[in-house]
Formats: sequence, structure tokens, C-alpha cells
Amino acid sequence: MAYDTKLAEKIRSYLKDIPGLQVEEKEMFRGITFMVHGKMCISVSNDRLMCRFDPALQAEILKKKHVEPMRMKEREYKGYAYVKPEGFKARKDLVYWLKLCLDFNERAKSSKKSRKK
Repeated sequence: MAYDTKLAEKIRSYLKDIPGLQVEEKEMFRGITFMVHGKMCISVSNDRLMCRFDPALQAEILKKKHVEPMRMKEREYKGYAYVKPEGFKARKDLVYWLKLCLDFNERAKSSKKSRKK
């Protein structure tokens, strides 16, 4: 899996400085996903971010530059978006995306566990 390891390290460093945060890293979505309190929070895939945020903010988020909706099999997923590197080049911009994802993580539901046969 190819992903921007420097970007992943910036996220890792940011998250470790937040007291009481339970963070787990998983290889998902062709990159590395940061699970917070057992829920998908933010991912690094190739050189871009995949953010999980409040679906009610979808229209507002998609108006931002360098952001595109997350689509899989021609279906757009509400509450998820990809951010190109230009959208988080400055540290303050990366922090914006991290805070957006962490804010929703408190209210987000955990994914259903799949049963292995």
C-alpha cells in the first residue's frame, strides 16, 4: 500500500498529543486509517486525506477548494470526502481537517463488525 508516510506521521504526532484519545492504525482504503475510539476518523491514501465528518456538513465541505466527494462503485458517501494535498499544505489547514474529523468522531457510530466464516 502506497501512502504519504510523512503525512501519516504528522497525523500520528497530532493525535498522540491529545489526552485520553484511543488511536489505532489500520491498513484500509489503500492506505493507513486512524481509528479513534474504535471508529474510522481520518485516512491517508496515496497523497491525499480521506476525512469522515458530520454528513449534515456535506454541501459546505464540498464547496471548499481541493475537496471531492468519496465515491465507491458510483455511489457518493455522505460524510466522507477526499482532500488533495493542496488543501492541507499549511499546518493550519491540516489541523482544520483533523479537528473536523475528531469533532464528528465523538458522535459517529461504529461500523458493524463483519462475521468471518
